Amino acid sequence: MLDALDPDSAQGQVYRALVSSPRSRVAELAARTGLAGDAVRASLAELSAEGAVLVVDPQAEVWDAQSPAEVTEALLQREAARRVGVRRTGIELERLFRTARQDSGSYPALEVVEGGERILATLQRLQSGARRSVRGIDRPPYYGSTGYYADQEVIQRERMAAGIAYHFLYYESACSDPVVGPNMARMIEAGEQARTLAEPPMKLHIGDEDLAVVTLETEDRSDFVALVVRPSALLTTLCQVFDTLWKLAVPVSVADTGAEIDRRDRGILVLMASGATDEAIARRLDLSRRTVVRRVAALLEQLGATNRFQAGVQAARRGWL
Repeated sequence: MLDALDPDSAQGQVYRALVSSPRSRVAELAARTGLAGDAVRASLAELSAEGAVLVVDPQAEVWDAQSPAEVTEALLQREAARRVGVRRTGIELERLFRTARQDSGSYPALEVVEGGERILATLQRLQSGARRSVRGIDRPPYYGSTGYYADQEVIQRERMAAGIAYHFLYYESACSDPVVGPNMARMIEAGEQARTLAEPPMKLHIGDEDLAVVTLETEDRSDFVALVVRPSALLTTLCQVFDTLWKLAVPVSVADTGAEIDRRDRGILVLMASGATDEAIARRLDLSRRTVVRRVAALLEQLGATNRFQAGVQAARRGWL
């Protein structure tokens, strides 16, 4: 359903055409959007499956849009439900961890590792053993020293040079952390794919689909303990949790670290977030359309966004709107 709100996608163009021109035929939608008839039909099928449009006359191929307010509310409810599911999984995992710590022999796929140094060594083994990818969630409190992040950069650069893909999800304030922020920027520049999320539920590292490490603070918060998870239903669940969080998160680029925008770009972002077209933005701000197009492209790159919707979310999180 997110594509229905993205003006840059085929589905978004078809949906907007139906919003402004109710009860349109496929041929009419193709003429308005510039898409081929088959592309329009494919977009309508996807939008219909998501409940964003409905067919009025199947024989004549006449379609209409559902209310944008209802479509937006359904999207927000769906994302809220996914967040609830992720938090529930985190709670169950915490219970399982506590049980495993009391009796680690009760579940062969689990191993408890205590102490920061042993945990860091375990994480390095996870990366060294990965054959395809390393996925991770890095959130406060940060237990690594400056020396740890220097060592991490070395092994990560080596593994990425060997073709290992790194996908990391960060707490949204990581950019302002004096140690984590610069490290994150350097790794992104070196090829890491990074995203941010307001409330990631756990510290997590996953090597391929073979090994996962969940890190938690001890009860008295004086040290850390880790739950090492080997192939099992639990490991599969952790991989699914990461993939769900990754879809909810906002992409990060090197330009995100400490970047600011001027008054003109803030005005463009505000109008973009309200759904204004490039032409409308140009008229409102007394700019040429070419300038608006160029600044919109630059803002998308600066925010690490692939479409206007993501740009609005990222800009709002950074307090630019």
